[in-house]
Amino acid sequence: MEEHRAFVAKRTSCPLSRAKRGGRGKRRREGDCMHREPLIMVCTCEMSGRVRGKGFPARDVAARMAAGVGWVPTNAMINAFSKIPATPFGTGGDLILVPDPKTEVKVDFGDGSANEHFFLGDIRQLDGTPWECCPRDFARRALAALKETAGVELYSAFEHELVYTGVGSMPGEPYSLDAYRRQGSFGEHFMAALKAAGAEPETFLPEYGARQYEFTVRPALGLASADRAVVAREMARATAHRMGHRAIFSPILDPNGVGNGVHVHFSFRDEHGGSATHDPSDAFGLSKIARHFAAGVLHHMPALCAITAPSAVSYIRLRPNRWAPTIADMKQQDRGAAIRICPVIPGPDVARQFNLEFRVADSAASPWLALGALVWAGVDGLKRKLDLGSEGPPLPATMAAALDALDASAEAKQWMGPVFHNAYLIHKRGELAGLEGLDEKAQCDLYAETY
Repeated sequence: MEEHRAFVAKRTSCPLSRAKRGGRGKRRREGDCMHREPLIMVCTCEMSGRVRGKGFPARDVAARMAAGVGWVPTNAMINAFSKIPATPFGTGGDLILVPDPKTEVKVDFGDGSANEHFFLGDIRQLDGTPWECCPRDFARRALAALKETAGVELYSAFEHELVYTGVGSMPGEPYSLDAYRRQGSFGEHFMAALKAAGAEPETFLPEYGARQYEFTVRPALGLASADRAVVAREMARATAHRMGHRAIFSPILDPNGVGNGVHVHFSFRDEHGGSATHDPSDAFGLSKIARHFAAGVLHHMPALCAITAPSAVSYIRLRPNRWAPTIADMKQQDRGAAIRICPVIPGPDVARQFNLEFRVADSAASPWLALGALVWAGVDGLKRKLDLGSEGPPLPATMAAALDALDASAEAKQWMGPVFHNAYLIHKRGELAGLEGLDEKAQCDLYAETY
């Protein structure tokens, strides 16, 4: 027992442990001596953009890789506020949530807390076939359609912004060394967690808004990019939680403030791994594949907004003079555009650097749904050989308008399938109905509690 006490004393000397312990010192130390049965969770990120799932004893992992865990269709209809205003599935039906072995996350924060140990998974029918409303399969099908249509794979990365509650707001903080300093060790603990989770962190910096920080991870091929986005958000939340604070990803916290966006950087790789995005002879530097793809995205932008910016407060962020898109347009090196053509550093690898940035997204969206919608729209542009025209129409001004555009889109109904398309509209319209009577500040406060 003396040896065990020494281990606990050493372990709880780190800042994470002190923050976690808080005022529960004696009870916390006694709890550390209790026996544990390690648990693993298998998770999905559904229409609400929240990560949900079921846990099981780690000793059963081999069996669960095949059998999964039980799931219920109406679970998909739980909205951001933990309500089910309506459901097309009722109380019936059974599904399984099956872990993907390539997505395992196991992170030990070294503070005596339970490991973050989970898998991302696919929602399937009992016979193992994909469920028609599985968000991960929606993205997988889109990526397969891209490869079939153009012979290329998507190479992409999600850039996130968040508000960290462990630091106070001060004048002059945008991008400042002082704001970087005052977040303490959150950034270092978070980067370590991302690395341990296999998400390959790239940057961490103070952003323009109050208490706002941005982080990026390395790009990945295909579905792995959206998987990394799901994992990265959870690692931010897990790190902040262990430090006694929150990482808030809500699209905007103050109607008069700065929003938290998600920017999806993407390019294309051919069958040999070479770039299929850049053509130096083109006015925009775009290959034919990239031009048709971007034209498809811009063409379907009003409907896409309902999936990539899927909350009432998303449209408070998407207003003029907020460094956020308001028009379905594409511009070179312009952070107010819906699609930005990113800069490159002159040199021999210009083609591999060259990428586009989709900026009409936020963290209320499931990364799988956001990526899938982006790709499906681009595939339609490729199939129809759409070309870039003049500046497009304004983006929807409200979530209700975006949902109407999604409802009216025959193409989106085809991409999603009629059951998923209908369920998504019911889900999001039910969410909006729950906000009736609330002003914008109250709406921002409510979304900040869940994201």
